[in-house]
Formats: sequence, structure tokens, C-alpha cells
Amino acid sequence: MTDRKERQREGYRAADPAEGPLTTDQGVAVDHTDDSLTVGERGPTLLEDFHFREKLMHFDHERIPERVVHARGAGAYGYFEPYESCAEFTRAAFLQDPSVRTPVFVRFSTVAGPRGSADTVRDVRGFATKFYTSEGNYDLVGNNMPVFFIQDGIKFPDFVHAVKPEPQNEIPTGSSAHDTLWDFVSLQPETLHMMMWLMSDRAIPRSYRMMQGFGVHTFRFVDARGHGTLVKFHWKPKLGVHSLVWDEAQECQGRDPDFNRRDLWQSIEAGEFPEYELGAQLIPEEDEFGFDFDLLDATKIVPEEQVPVRPLGRMVLDRNPDNFFAETEQVAFHTANVVPGIDFTDDPLLQARNFSYLDTQLIRLGGPNFAQLPVNQPVAPVRTNQRDGYHQTAIHTGTSYSPNSLGGGCPAIAGADGYAFSHYPERLDGAKLRKRGESFKDFYSQAAMFWNSMSDWERQHIVDAFRFELGKVGAVQVRERTVEQLTHIDQGLATAVAEGIGVATPAVANTEHKPLASPALSLTNLHGDGSIRTRRIAVLVTDGVDTGQLAQAQEALSAQGAVVEALASHDGKVRGADGNGYAVDRALPTVASVLYDAVLLPGGPTGTPELRSDETAMRFVRDAYRHGKAIGALGSGVGIVSALEPEGLHIASGHGHVCADRGVVTDATTGTASEEFTRAFTDAVAAHRHWSRPHLHF
Repeated sequence: MTDRKERQREGYRAADPAEGPLTTDQGVAVDHTDDSLTVGERGPTLLEDFHFREKLMHFDHERIPERVVHARGAGAYGYFEPYESCAEFTRAAFLQDPSVRTPVFVRFSTVAGPRGSADTVRDVRGFATKFYTSEGNYDLVGNNMPVFFIQDGIKFPDFVHAVKPEPQNEIPTGSSAHDTLWDFVSLQPETLHMMMWLMSDRAIPRSYRMMQGFGVHTFRFVDARGHGTLVKFHWKPKLGVHSLVWDEAQECQGRDPDFNRRDLWQSIEAGEFPEYELGAQLIPEEDEFGFDFDLLDATKIVPEEQVPVRPLGRMVLDRNPDNFFAETEQVAFHTANVVPGIDFTDDPLLQARNFSYLDTQLIRLGGPNFAQLPVNQPVAPVRTNQRDGYHQTAIHTGTSYSPNSLGGGCPAIAGADGYAFSHYPERLDGAKLRKRGESFKDFYSQAAMFWNSMSDWERQHIVDAFRFELGKVGAVQVRERTVEQLTHIDQGLATAVAEGIGVATPAVANTEHKPLASPALSLTNLHGDGSIRTRRIAVLVTDGVDTGQLAQAQEALSAQGAVVEALASHDGKVRGADGNGYAVDRALPTVASVLYDAVLLPGGPTGTPELRSDETAMRFVRDAYRHGKAIGALGSGVGIVSALEPEGLHIASGHGHVCADRGVVTDATTGTASEEFTRAFTDAVAAHRHWSRPHLHF
């Protein structure tokens, strides 16, 4: 990547500020930038002050239009390497040699909200990857959900207008909980499968590093013989797929609106590089019509139990951008940026994206030469007859047309040696008409499959989400119409939602879909490598804490890659039981349980009474318990867990006994954090959530 960056900077570049004085854009040194040039000390500003005029001109024009969708994002550089040659089904060069690393840039994003909105809103997340391959740039522009709201791109303006804030008051910001979105949904049943995903915890990921990605559409691999294979792309995070819960997501918006963005940046800076596996569902061309749904329908998935995901390679993100605007904001993705060996299908939504992405860059980035911006430049040589226009940075020489003889025939057309891109020779015929095929008209089966695949706690979260969203809808007829649509998915779901939003439960719908389920859809089956790497563990400390016990526990957890932070009621240090000071990482008033994955309560002669009287500390532990997070308690710290009065939970009460019950690990022994305790607590953290524990009485 270093060589590539140097190539990008061979033209115009900003000088290192440490190498010399401040200058104008023309390189003229500036000796003063605090005061404008005026007539006398109190006179008018002079137009001849070229430094003032240039400085203000840049400031007045430094903003560019934000993306209509996916405006709020975070990006990172890295590399991709295949596990083995994929020549049997594609000739794409970056999928051939395991020893070749292809540079990538990835941008994660929310969809509906503006740049200033929060990270943890309930929303789809973008997962867009730019591969800088030896054959040109390839953009895999996907989401963290494998389906989309609509089947045809002509509906995209309508859908986006509906999900955006209400036009009369620009409310709400970055939220789908309002009338126009649900009005659209209730009138377009094709949206229901995606809405089930959106109402699930998939819509509030714990981090970008713990989030799946999908290509959404059915694409086509093409091998060296010109033979095609249909393909669905999947990204699977090494750390597993984990989510927030709605209560946490809302508090995170106030405590840290940059929660996901900060997590990505800090993890890379700490050397904990996010890793994802690229996989593909491969479907022979002759099997295209062998499913009970249409492969060209972007509102449908191919169940993994029906077509397994074949691992192709891994991607590691190992470098943060140097400048957010120049790289993350100016990066331009385009679904039609493909390389030889990867082609399209006739998916009507994909065809629309192939037009729309290129069209929107022209207005957002100011002209047709946005591919010359450093983050968008391919590593492959570029030889075109495109000339001039806004922001042209190259100095072209020679002819600018083909064919030519005066320029030696250059640039020449690639020969028929398989090097150039060639479109898949698919035969097409039919009448021109505005009509969607009957194979696209099953709107409910896969929405029902998603519901059937959920665990009990996931189903409850989906019901709660529908109640929250529809509870924000003022139009009663929209609430009623949406619930009526839910009866086509599951009567129990419709009944539970109706009871929560004050509308009558409609009659049972006549459904013809099969009671299918796909275990691969449930978060309970997506724990990744089972490690606790980068999990954030809060340790609550106060004066009298057993520093020896605490140091032992911290060392054991940190050795497994966890991020352990000591929290107290104040910054600075607390006084340990041994009389020595113990450094505090953060003060409790500045953080919250929702920003951590687990809580550890160390023992100490005077620690427990002080923490039990600290309402902030007790709320911290209660919230962790309510949200199903792992809680570990040692020595007198066990008393804090007991004070929660979790009826029916097993808590250690004697010496030398470790008790682990539904994510709460306790050991009343003082003085040590035993290997048994550390192992049980680690297992509890790795499991992420524990929803079967008894409720608290408060």
C-alpha cells in the first residue's frame, strides 16, 4: 500500500507542514494569518489581500454534497488474499493466486441518516469493498443484510423518499419509525422480508468488525472458457456476528454517537485488525430455475442449507485513512466496476444500481474525473481517450481518438487473448413491457422463514421493534394495514404486535407458504472463532480494592485479547487494600454499561459497601445484567451481584467455589482470580449474551 500511496501523490500534493512555512495555493510563503490586510488598524479590509480571499474561498467551498443514502460512514484499508485458485469457476485475477495480496478499501455506513446522525440507529449497514486488482478496480457494493426492500430500481426513489424524514418538518433524523415509511411498507408487501431483518437485532450491530456482509444480488462468475456460474457473495467476520439490543443502541446514541466508527478506528490502531472471510454460494447456470423463488429477486435469499457457502479467501483491514474527507468521504463505489471473470445478471434492482451509482458521483464529486482522486485510482494502468473536464489532473499528450495512425494506434484495443473484459453472451428476447414476472410475487414465504429461524429471545426483540416503530406512527390505518400484512407471515407475530400498538388483531390470513427455517439466520449460531479478542471488559474499582487479585484477572483477560478498563467514581487513582494507588482508566460518569461487553467486580475489604452505595455503579451492573452480558464477581464483589436479588440465579457463597450460571460467574474466595474462574468468565464473555437468566425485581 505504501508504494501505491506514493504513486497517488506524484502529482499535486500538500507539503509536510513541518518542512517549511505556511504558503498560499501557489506556494507563496505567508508570514501572518490572524489579521486581514486593512487601511489602518480599524479601517476596511482591502481586496488586494490575496491570502484572505483564497483562505475564505476554500472554506466557503470545502463541503461537497453528502450521499443521498449511506451518508454516514467509516473506512479502512487492508488486503484480500484467496485461499486457493478459483479458476474452475472464474478467471478474475485476484481470485487465482494465494500468494498475491490485493489491496482493498472498505467503507461501512448507515443508510438513512445524514452525516451528523448517530452510528447505532436501527438501520441497514453498508458494506462496500473496493478491490484494487491488477486488472482494474472491482467494487463489491453490499449491505449487512442479504436482501433489499424492493425488487425493481424504479421504486428506489419512492422508497428513499418514504424512509427519509417527513417532508413538512424534516423529522425524524436517521430513523424508520414514522408514518411515511410504514405507509409505503404496508402498501408494498415485497418489503416485508427486509423489514423482518430490519426489526431484528441485525439492524443494530455491536461493531462493524462483528457484522456480516452480503452482495445482495445474484452475480455471475465467468471462467476462461466463457462458462458462467451464478454467485451470491457473503462476508463472514472472524469474531462472529454480534449485536446491540435496542435499549443499548438508544443510550449509545447519547453516550457515544460515534460508537461503531470509534470501535473500528481504535481496533486498527491497537493492531487488532478486523478480519472477514469472503464466501460464495455457487449455482450452476442450468440450475437457475430450480428454486421455488426467482434468483433475480433481490428480496430473496438462497438458504445456506440449500446451497452452502464456499470459502474463497480472507480480508484483513490493517490501516486507517490519513484523511477522512480525502479518502472515506470521496471514495466512489459503483456496482458496475467489475473485472474480467465477474459479470451481471438481469436482476432489475442491480441494473438500476449500475446506472444510479455512476450518475450520482457526477453531482457529488463535481465532474467525470472522480476516478483520478487518490482513493479511487486503480493500481492497473489507465489508458483512455477521455479528456479534460472538471478536476482533470493528468497532462495528456498525443491523440485522443480511436482508431488513429498519428499516435501509432495507441492506446490499442486488447487482443482476443482473454485479457480484456467481455460480456457474457446471454441470449435475450421478448416483448417490451412494464410487468414483473409471476416468479417475483411470493412476498411472504421467506419473511416467514426468517421468523421461524429465530430463537425465542430474537423473536421477542422483533416484536418489541415492531411495537416501537409502529407506535411512532400516527395514522391508525397504517398501523392496521401493516399488522394485516404481518398475518401473512405469522399470526402469533401479528397478534403480539397488534396488542402492543392498540389495534385489533385481524383474522387469520390464508397462507400457502411452507413452514421453512434456516438455522444460519439466527444470531445464536454465529459466534465466530469463540475468542474474546477486543471485547471490552469494565472493572469497577473503589478504595480498598484487592489490587493483587485485580492485576491477576486483568493479566489473564488481556492475554486473551480483551480490552480491560478500570472504572471508578473519579479519575486518577484509587487506594488499594495494600495501600498503593491503582490507576483508573475512566470515570464512571463519562461512560456507561452499554459501551462494554462485560463487567468484572473484584473483591476488597472495603470495596463492596462503597460500590453498593454508589447508584451509578449499581446501575452499571444492573444494566449489564438486563442486557444479558457476562458478569464476573470475586470475593466481596459477589455481594454486589447478590444485592441485585436475581431470584433463581446460583451465586457462590463459600470459599473455594466457582459458580457459573447463565453468564454470571462468581467466586467468594479472596486473594486470587483462579484459573477456573478466569476460564468460566472467559466462556461467558465469548457467548456474548445470556438471555435465559431470571429477570431482576426493580
